[in-house]
Amino acid sequence: MIRKTTLLIVLSAALLAPMTVAAAPGAAATQTKTTASRQNFAMSISSITPEVPRSPTDVITFKGVVRNDTGVQQNNVYVRLRYGQQPFTDRVTMAAYAADQNPATLAPQISSNSAVIIPSLAPGATQTWEFTRTPAQLGLRTFGVYPIAVDVAPNNVPFQAQRTYLTYAPPTVPKLPRNRLAIALPVIDQPHRATDDALFVDDKLSQSITGKGRLADLAAIAQVAPKTVTWFFEPSLLDDLTAMTKPYRVKTKDETQDKPANPAAGQWLTSMRTSLAASPVVAVPYADPDVAALAHQGLDTQTDRAIQLGGQTTRALLNRNAKTTINWPAAGVLDADALDLLSVSRDKVNTVLLNATNLPPQPAVTHTPDAAATIDSVNGPMTALVADAELSRLFEPAAPTSLTLSKQRFVAETAMIAGEAGQTSPRSLVIAPSRRWDPNPKLVTALMKTARGLPWLQLTPLESLKPTKASVPRAGLTYTEQNRKDELGRKYLEPVKDAWSKAQLTAQITETKTQSSFDAAVLRLTSSGWRNSTRAGRAVTKLVADAVDERTDKIQIIGSGPDRPRALAGSDGVVPISVKNSLGAAILLYIDVKSNNRDRLQVHFPQEEPMRIGEGQSGTVQVPMTAAVSGDATVTVQLRTSDGQPYGKPQQLTIRTTGYTGIALVIVGAALTVMLAAVVTRVLRRRSERKLARAAKGRESGNA
Repeated sequence: MIRKTTLLIVLSAALLAPMTVAAAPGAAATQTKTTASRQNFAMSISSITPEVPRSPTDVITFKGVVRNDTGVQQNNVYVRLRYGQQPFTDRVTMAAYAADQNPATLAPQISSNSAVIIPSLAPGATQTWEFTRTPAQLGLRTFGVYPIAVDVAPNNVPFQAQRTYLTYAPPTVPKLPRNRLAIALPVIDQPHRATDDALFVDDKLSQSITGKGRLADLAAIAQVAPKTVTWFFEPSLLDDLTAMTKPYRVKTKDETQDKPANPAAGQWLTSMRTSLAASPVVAVPYADPDVAALAHQGLDTQTDRAIQLGGQTTRALLNRNAKTTINWPAAGVLDADALDLLSVSRDKVNTVLLNATNLPPQPAVTHTPDAAATIDSVNGPMTALVADAELSRLFEPAAPTSLTLSKQRFVAETAMIAGEAGQTSPRSLVIAPSRRWDPNPKLVTALMKTARGLPWLQLTPLESLKPTKASVPRAGLTYTEQNRKDELGRKYLEPVKDAWSKAQLTAQITETKTQSSFDAAVLRLTSSGWRNSTRAGRAVTKLVADAVDERTDKIQIIGSGPDRPRALAGSDGVVPISVKNSLGAAILLYIDVKSNNRDRLQVHFPQEEPMRIGEGQSGTVQVPMTAAVSGDATVTVQLRTSDGQPYGKPQQLTIRTTGYTGIALVIVGAALTVMLAAVVTRVLRRRSERKLARAAKGRESGNA
């Protein structure tokens, strides 16, 4: 019996030894991972109330659950409340505490009555626990953020822990500055159509707007969000959903499927219009173009057009007060070239929302810098708003996390900012999760509700944040080589540029000089959404390019081709050239005709006025030509816009010359000579006949 007991003790010590022996950080991490894979407990803190105790006698209730995942029954399991009586000094040490997984660095204090003992816990079984303490009992005396943890300790040996924070704000604390907090939430997607018809390249939106879909979650957040939250909407998404309110088609690899009108699309749009009627809305440039890539690849005009079209679309389909003066670039980063493109737009972009890495303080500061700064562009100074990385991450955690821990961290972070040394006036803070985020509605809603109740925060619209005396000097825009590699590249954008140029030509030759009907379609091809899926983007580009070519071909030179020669009757004459207009609008164009062999054929056609061709009609011009010799020659016919740009492909016409005019004169002259000779002969013959008749008549009279 003694031998068995000794053996159990030795085995238990062997199992627990790796968790109690101090080791280097790398070794500790390896040991923890190995142990966790072999046996573990699941510890969770489900609630801490109140979130911010305000009095030494406030009763703080900690609740949670522990689960035995070790695979064997565990006896004499301690659940212990651990706490520290010294507040954190800064946000850096707070982050280090959260990332630390070493049980030896847990909050040190464990009072004798701060433990729940579970006599027996079967494999897979759970046990709830609860602690109640006051700040006075925890030894909290001053305003600050304190470490709190709950750990599982079989036989009182630390095994698994859950770390969090407790913010204490007693009434004796000096009045804290109320920092202005702006929350920016993006509703940005990837394009789902190629052209502006009802043909979709996928049917992902139908899943996203229902159930637990990403867009459905965003609509749920919008219904309860404070009216100070600023919403960034991508307009082509609104266009796509509007198209889905009617029957549409989805192109698959091998076929096209017909889809009925989707009622959920209309419901989503209506919900957003209603929820955000009184909220600040910003229209992202149409299709969310990769502005940096456009600046670097010579597609400068697209940015301005995207801003204009984005504002028009968002105001028409969502919120008539939507603004375009704030820009949130792809990944929250841009360089000076992209900034200049935005600054010279006709809608006058004056504010950019950036990632913290794109505009760091210079020199570096130990406190949280004010979000607002001034940066210089080619068009003058602009406002830059820099999002706080940690606060933004809390709205979009990399891994699932509990609402309680997220709220406690949010309270702690904002309290630490408010209490930082040297702050004499309120600062600006910005929360901006990644632009194509997949939000957790419960988490986001809970954090916004918490923010509204904190005395050191004041929620405000993003547009109200401006540089003040609290702003810190910032380095210039930091745009790394990796940022450049992340852009849409030249190889991707060259076909896009070609499609854009052709589409603009069609717009230029229409009599009304309207915008190209392919503006929206080509802008979709420039979307930053294709950065990580260029193959799909190229497929959509081909669809748009084919549609542009098809529209271009609606204006055709009639009867072109080597097997259909035109005749030039003589060495000098005219050849008719006709153009058919099937575009659906009246057009004005020039016809440029050039001889391909000038020593055989000369063309004399200085067209001074454009030719007008009505919708569904044909127009013809008479082109003067001179042939030096008979036979076939070719001319090149090119349609051109008013500013001389070629429209469509040049066409070759064969001109067949006969030299007929000179031969005809000889033949006509000879014919006239023969005819005159015949007439003279006939006149002389008749006169001779009359003389003979008179002579015969005279003889007859004499005989009588």
